Amino acid sequence: MSAACFLAKAGFSVSVLEKNDQPGGRARVFERDGFRFDMGPSWYWMPDVFERFFQQFGQSVADHYQLVRLDPSYRVYFEGGEYFDVPADWVQLGAAFEKWEPGAASKLEKFLAEAEVKYREGIGNLVFKPSKSILEFTTLSTLKGLLQMDLLSNFKRHAGKFFRHPRILKILEFPVLFLGATPEKTPALYSLMNYADLKLGTWYPMHGMNQIVQGMYRLAGSLGVEFSFNQEVTSIEVGKSGRAEAVQTRDQTHRADIVIANADYAHTDQKLLAPEWRSYSSQYWESRVMAPSSLLYYCGLDTKTKNLKHHNLFFDEDFADHAREIYDAPGWPAKPLFYLSAPSVTDPSVAPEGKENLFFLIPTAPGLYENEEISQRYFDYIAEKTERYTGNAIVENLLFRIPYGPRNFVADYHAHKGNAYGLANTLLQTAILKPALRSRKVKNLYFTGQLTVPGPGVPPSLISGEVAAKEIIQAFS
Repeated sequence: MSAACFLAKAGFSVSVLEKNDQPGGRARVFERDGFRFDMGPSWYWMPDVFERFFQQFGQSVADHYQLVRLDPSYRVYFEGGEYFDVPADWVQLGAAFEKWEPGAASKLEKFLAEAEVKYREGIGNLVFKPSKSILEFTTLSTLKGLLQMDLLSNFKRHAGKFFRHPRILKILEFPVLFLGATPEKTPALYSLMNYADLKLGTWYPMHGMNQIVQGMYRLAGSLGVEFSFNQEVTSIEVGKSGRAEAVQTRDQTHRADIVIANADYAHTDQKLLAPEWRSYSSQYWESRVMAPSSLLYYCGLDTKTKNLKHHNLFFDEDFADHAREIYDAPGWPAKPLFYLSAPSVTDPSVAPEGKENLFFLIPTAPGLYENEEISQRYFDYIAEKTERYTGNAIVENLLFRIPYGPRNFVADYHAHKGNAYGLANTLLQTAILKPALRSRKVKNLYFTGQLTVPGPGVPPSLISGEVAAKEIIQAFS
């Protein structure tokens, strides 16, 4: 939708073919018995990126949804059920860190100052480069920025230069869990995520994350973009000239001058193109390091809860063990960390009066596929722990539990290895080392989304669409 908006603004006639029955992809929504669930993204970080997107069309975020800042940003449960509420005010956070580790307050200030430099350079400049060539990164200003990005160090080593207390490190390392590698293998530049978290804050669009989708959908429609739903693309037809000439769905042929693929890149490359037009081999895709998949549970409770915040992280087990079970020795985790979102704590509209909307998530290794027994076993595990730590009777008050796992990601999104978050952000899969934004063989085929530049996440997806659109506008206008 981001690419569609920018292209329509530039005068292109744009049609969007969507496999599912509504816009948004992984940011879809579904409703049941008065409950409304965001099916995918639930964290609203980097508010400046969203504002920037809408401002380029003469609008603002406030034209589409009401943002509220969460305070505390989230709750973290540690060993034995002890918890810590991360305050929205980073100065208060530093004071809390100081109680755990003398000197931590001043160290946090310095850590976040460095993270801000990375954020300003990374989000303000580097992520908007199409990463077609190393030459894009050889200007004096860009080279200076890269030197500040701490590319050759890893996140664990970088955080360890500042802090020693395990609870502080768990809080700082938590965003890394979803970037696709252990802290030891994630570039230190991703401390910019800590700046986004602890300085820019955790926000929530009232009525749910899908309000972002609805805002973009309205914007696209106002620009003349046409949407067709339940139109799964089955092939991209390439002519002898090496140009994509048509997109085939199950019952229609759609002629096209330019094609942008936002479906899972591996699926488009390996399944929708004939072998001679594929940019990469199957071996290439098998060797990619994917970000995690997830076991999700959408739950409706017949009562309000206590002792829960909007976002709750259960980090009471060994972070390193779970990370290894995702990345280094893939397997079903023995004692998983997990996340629980209770949006109805903030937003009464997402659940009937007197009831609670709960969304559980367990990060898992890509390439593992759940069955009913596995799904039930892990739900029992996280429900029991939630009950024990919070005093809420989850199972007893459960109206329904809808599981969603890697098999669903494959069925609904053709997700490579059932991934939930796209390509891992390792050093060897950064910038020009990511799958290319433009097809290597098909002259008018472009890619956008979480498996190409700049990477996974909602803000990077907005940026990815803009970058792809600008490349097309430059090449075809």
